Amino acid sequence: MDPVRLSVLDRSRTREGHTHPEALRDTVRLARELERLGYHRVWVSEHHGVPGVAGSAPTVLAAAVAGATRTIRVGTGGVMLPNHRPLVVAEQFGVLESLFPGRIDMGLGRSVGFTDGVRRALGRDKGDAEDFEAQLAELLGWFRGTSPTGVHARPAEGLTVPPFVLAMGEGAGIAARAGLPMVIGDLRNREKMRRGIDHYRDRFRPSVWAPEPYVVVSGTIAVAGTPEEARRLLIPEAWSMAHSRTHGTFPPLPPAERVEVLTMTGKERDFYESGLTGHIAGTEEQVAHELETLLKETGAQEILVTTSTYDREALLDSYRRLAAITSG
Repeated sequence: MDPVRLSVLDRSRTREGHTHPEALRDTVRLARELERLGYHRVWVSEHHGVPGVAGSAPTVLAAAVAGATRTIRVGTGGVMLPNHRPLVVAEQFGVLESLFPGRIDMGLGRSVGFTDGVRRALGRDKGDAEDFEAQLAELLGWFRGTSPTGVHARPAEGLTVPPFVLAMGEGAGIAARAGLPMVIGDLRNREKMRRGIDHYRDRFRPSVWAPEPYVVVSGTIAVAGTPEEARRLLIPEAWSMAHSRTHGTFPPLPPAERVEVLTMTGKERDFYESGLTGHIAGTEEQVAHELETLLKETGAQEILVTTSTYDREALLDSYRRLAAITSG
């Protein structure tokens, strides 16, 4: 297939029998390998109070990743802006860009905590997500030095840190009105994704941040020697999602072989089987064909891979195979 810009979001998923610190170190190690393989950027995520995710402080983890690499772009996928004051976010990214000039991305989302307890702990409620567009404008203003407060964000003011909007819900329209690059998923609902992309492109307003629309398509992609091996990479995350939907907690990733012998309730089985469908998974030839179709349908400039699994060696092998088929 033709070369395409390829990036990775690693959520620092915890694994059964492994600690949260290990998950964070796994992310840093993976970033080094992705750099060696020629990936364009590596992003980290923000989750609070989730047993299965260690990545709760994305700008801190991004600093560790950037410090362990030399050339790959590093950023967040994303900082959940409603959880923070825009000034503080600007200051954090200003520090990152000052330490690692020309390598930092500012991916921004509009979610608040997943549960009432987390939202209370953050001092937020669901309605704060509705202020995202204003929060985004305020954040960008700190970099431009246009805050009406007369305060100046140091060292952010005057720096250019590329902002991206994670297009969940109203995100596509917000990204278009702000003239920002957009990250959109997921691959499991292609029609909805295409509608979001069309909406974004139709309404895009050029800005100092982006002269034209820029679309990043995100989703789970698994590549292996056989279709069966690729499917096994999807099993741990599919089960964790099924467990969260039926028990209310998002657990660490289990080994695929343990999931394969589990006795599931009918409801668990339905969620589990659903979690295995709609992704791009298979051999190099199969994945190349599916990616060509995806890029033709969406016109995306970049693919952001979000795969999580228990077997880190198999995951790295998948990334090696993916890099080989997308490098031309």
